[in-house]
Amino acid sequence: MFKRRRGASAAAAIVGSGALLLATACGGGGGGADDGKVNLVLDTFGTMGYDARIKQFEEEHPDVTVEERNVADLADYTPQLQQNLAAGGGAGDVVAIEEGNIAQFLGQGDQFVDLNDHGGAELEDNFLPWKWERGKTAEGQLIGLGTDVGSMAMCYNVPLFEDAGLPTDPEKVAESWATWDEFIATGEEFMDAETGASFVSTIQPYFRAVLTQHGGAPYQNREGELVIEQQQTTRDSYDTVTEMSESGLSASLPIWSEEWNAGMQNNSFATLPCPAWMLGTLEDTAGDENTNQWNVTEVPGEGGNWGGSWLGVPAQSENKEMAVELAKFLTSKEGQLSAWEEANVLPSNPEALQDPAVTEFTRPYVNDAPVGEIYSTTAMELEPLYYGPETQAIDDAFRAALDSVEQGQASPDEAWSAALKEAQRATGEG
Repeated sequence: MFKRRRGASAAAAIVGSGALLLATACGGGGGGADDGKVNLVLDTFGTMGYDARIKQFEEEHPDVTVEERNVADLADYTPQLQQNLAAGGGAGDVVAIEEGNIAQFLGQGDQFVDLNDHGGAELEDNFLPWKWERGKTAEGQLIGLGTDVGSMAMCYNVPLFEDAGLPTDPEKVAESWATWDEFIATGEEFMDAETGASFVSTIQPYFRAVLTQHGGAPYQNREGELVIEQQQTTRDSYDTVTEMSESGLSASLPIWSEEWNAGMQNNSFATLPCPAWMLGTLEDTAGDENTNQWNVTEVPGEGGNWGGSWLGVPAQSENKEMAVELAKFLTSKEGQLSAWEEANVLPSNPEALQDPAVTEFTRPYVNDAPVGEIYSTTAMELEPLYYGPETQAIDDAFRAALDSVEQGQASPDEAWSAALKEAQRATGEG
């Protein structure tokens, strides 16, 4: 959701949203070439770690080529996917669906291949139970196979913490911010040290980090009704992160922007919420010159989950059988372990989660942090939030609200009211 506006992998076939629009205007899914080869299009967002697995699929299927069309920002990706489905053309043969938006697409089962008809029903044990269930419509149609989950941690900039006189040992850092109030207090201490950097890049990702810890349905209930005003935890999460801005902790760098990327490269901020997939974004964006600049520890509060996706096959694909095979290949235990090795996107396959390749994995880039142990120990017990069909629009409203607070354009109360009105419009309740 907010989640997963993940930075694109440097090695992936990266295109901007404008390039994707051009591609879809010319037709999306692959189709067959004149020489009998099959061209599959895989639509993804952010860092999904598929480079090695795609190459292996092509080696095992010599007559198939796979083009990955990747968009960095989910806010650009999801509306275009929706438009392509509605138009009956332009979508990839296999498409990624993010956790915050899957309810929206589950209501459009006729736009997707029922994977149950292609051996999908036999794969249930390959996924965490809740992950499997959330890929199915109310009628039992299986529209998506699970990819990753976004078990939470926190990344922090070691030299900046040293400059501020703060502890740098991961256990001591975690002890210093057991709660979000303590996190803010640590941030104020950091800012008082005048290192020249900000404590946080932008408050927007912290809203997701705090929100996920409360569980339940933060925006809509399962009947699609807006429940923001009835969920005190949603307002509490909002107040927590706007306090970060009011306390002067934020660099006000819009997430996924060029300025945000540059801030990461130039060590302009000291902390970053790090669901498992964010580690790939951090390494790709900060670059080799910032190796060992960051470390990983526990997030304040009680864990949480930010992110996770499914792969589905649109009914408009001209290569449904081979597209299904690609979706199965990428979401298999081996596929998820490959994605973990490539980009640290955490598996939703129970066997993969307990594989030594995950549990014993340390990531050299972040001071050899035992990230496999950090993420896998909580992933088996994760219970995601419920996100309704208008989640993307509501997320965008809160993203704009938080940006307006950071930029000094509105008070937290004014921005909250504006976000609530937009959410009411999005759900037809305004």
